[in-house]
Amino acid sequence: MIVRYLGLLIIGLGLACSAPKKPMIIEEVSITRKTILPGPEYLSQWNLFDGNLSSLQPAQGVLPYDLNTPLFSDYADKLRFVKLPAGTKAQFRNQEVMDFPQGTILIKNFLYEKAQAGNSEKRKIIETRLLVHEATGWNALTYVWNEGQTDAKIEIAGTTVPVRFNREGAEVMSINYSVPNLVQCKSCHEKGGRMTPIGPTVRQLNKEFAYDQGQVVNQIDRWKLLGMLEGVPTGTLPKLAVWNDKHTGTLSERARAWLEINCAHCHQSDGPAKNTGLYLTSYEKDAYRLGINKPPVAAGRGSGGLHFAVVAGQPGQSFLLHRISSTDPGVMMPELGRKLIHEEGVKLIEEWIMSLN
Repeated sequence: MIVRYLGLLIIGLGLACSAPKKPMIIEEVSITRKTILPGPEYLSQWNLFDGNLSSLQPAQGVLPYDLNTPLFSDYADKLRFVKLPAGTKAQFRNQEVMDFPQGTILIKNFLYEKAQAGNSEKRKIIETRLLVHEATGWNALTYVWNEGQTDAKIEIAGTTVPVRFNREGAEVMSINYSVPNLVQCKSCHEKGGRMTPIGPTVRQLNKEFAYDQGQVVNQIDRWKLLGMLEGVPTGTLPKLAVWNDKHTGTLSERARAWLEINCAHCHQSDGPAKNTGLYLTSYEKDAYRLGINKPPVAAGRGSGGLHFAVVAGQPGQSFLLHRISSTDPGVMMPELGRKLIHEEGVKLIEEWIMSLN
């Protein structure tokens, strides 16, 4: 009886082992993730330009403008525009960026007018950056242009764009142009803990500009005439020198203008680099805060083993010159926005330091 039971048990186990296994069914669950964009996906959706988008022909209510001394961005050309909400005005501020009303859009296009395209030259727009004044403050948006130059798509994470361009009076240059991510945009535009524009101060806008139909008018006067600006005092207004035009200022004034736009957005009393004590605005009066005989706050590779930011009459002993002359990520200043050395700008600062002797 026991033997028979064991036999049946063994047979049963054998049948169980030899029986085909039921396949395991795994259901695939498809999850669609929708990225929430901080603004319209395409530049064309803003309706800032008429006709062919790449012509950058401003739409109604969009006004072009320029700066006396612009930021160096790897020799890129720039076309700037501003749009204020209908019926609003910007408020005059003497040293700071003008107070723009909510709804203002500041538009900056980065391009190379002489980009190499095969055996010819043609304009290539790389990116368009918008600063939009929202209810919660300024918001930065970056749009990267497609190869066909038909539109630009929003870019959040940053990217690189290869470009070859013909630099005036020099050889053809090739770079991987860096488009910043949104965090990098905010790091440069931070002031007093809040995002703010950098360029459109009265001293930067106080210049002649060639508008349509050959009209050459002072930009401040134009903005006042169009009802875009109020609170402008009578008399002479501050005016920043043009860094590479000797007719607009002394060597010192032109060098200080270059330092202000390239360095002072961080190096000022309420900028991201305020703790360094190095303040490089064009209106800084204190020689020590301007860097003369000022040691670095934190010694490191950035100082190049040099002891002072500026040593009068000795550019080679001045770590300010050392940093703007470098492309080493651990040394170079500014830290963002360039991969090339602004050779003409470096020469200007070198001459300025020599003149301090």
